[in-house]
Amino acid sequence: MFTGIITGLGAIVEVNALGSDDSHGKQLVVETPPGFLDDVQLGDSIAINGACMTVTTFSTASHRFTLDISAESLRLTAGLDEPGSVNLEKALRAHDRLGGHLVSGHVDGLGVVRFFAPVGESWELRIAAPRELARFLAYKGSITVNGVSLTVNQVRDEADACEFSINLIPHTLQNTMLGRLQAGSRVNLEIDLIARYVERMLGSAASR
Repeated sequence: MFTGIITGLGAIVEVNALGSDDSHGKQLVVETPPGFLDDVQLGDSIAINGACMTVTTFSTASHRFTLDISAESLRLTAGLDEPGSVNLEKALRAHDRLGGHLVSGHVDGLGVVRFFAPVGESWELRIAAPRELARFLAYKGSITVNGVSLTVNQVRDEADACEFSINLIPHTLQNTMLGRLQAGSRVNLEIDLIARYVERMLGSAASR
């Protein structure tokens, strides 16, 4: 489990093929801030742009770790198939503060940035989510964008998508990679865990 509070800004520095064609996954080498890996062990979970991955090797001296990502995970996520900057969060410990919301690290869909511009002291971010995620998006509800726990300010349903709006304060832009987004960027989305269970329970009740 995670909280959606980013604990490190890293970068994918190498992408190595695990096979000869697209049916195989990739091995990623991720560089972290100094000290980020000091309490990490083999097999630990680290969310990379919101996608939970398993540490397969690591070096505290070089501040790097590796992970294997399957072809299916590459197909269902954005920003993990090439070198570039990423948001990092280590898995939640039982005694940690829950500063964001409960996040599983499972990407539910890919969104597309439609608008990103300053509004007053903050920035407005508008994202088009897949239509099937619309029922999980609500005013003042939670959503995870590239691993960052955020609050939905507006929701607008469309025929083939659902547009939601978020306000980003300067602190969020300084401590995550969201400030590098632009119109057309694809982002990883995870819906609120509680909303997922509520929808399932209500659906089961209706079917009965």
